[in-house]
Amino acid sequence: MESRISYFERMLERDPENPTGLLALANEYEKARRPEDVVRVLRRYIASHEDEGNAYARLGEALVEFGREEEAKEVYRRGIERALAHEHGELAGEMRLALEQLE
Repeated sequence: MESRISYFERMLERDPENPTGLLALANEYEKARRPEDVVRVLRRYIASHEDEGNAYARLGEALVEFGREEEAKEVYRRGIERALAHEHGELAGEMRLALEQLE
C-alpha cells in the first residue's frame, strides 16, 4: 500500500502548485516528524498561493522546531499581517504570542 507521503508527492509531480496537495503533504510531513520537509513545502505553498495566515503559523512552528528562530520571527510577522488583512484576529493573536515567546 502506498504511503500517504508518496501519494501526495506523486500528486504534486503532476500538478506542482496544487494547494490541497501541498498542504496535505505538509500535514503528512508533520506527522512523520520531518520539520525540514514541512518548511520546504509550506514555503512553496506560500510562494504560489494567497494565504490568510494559517500556513505562516504552521511554517513558524516548523522553523522553531527546526531551531531556526530568527526565520520564524519574520514568518510570524508576515503571518500576522496576512491574518489581520483577512480579519482573522484570533490567528493573528496566536502568532503574536508565539512571536513574543521568541523575543
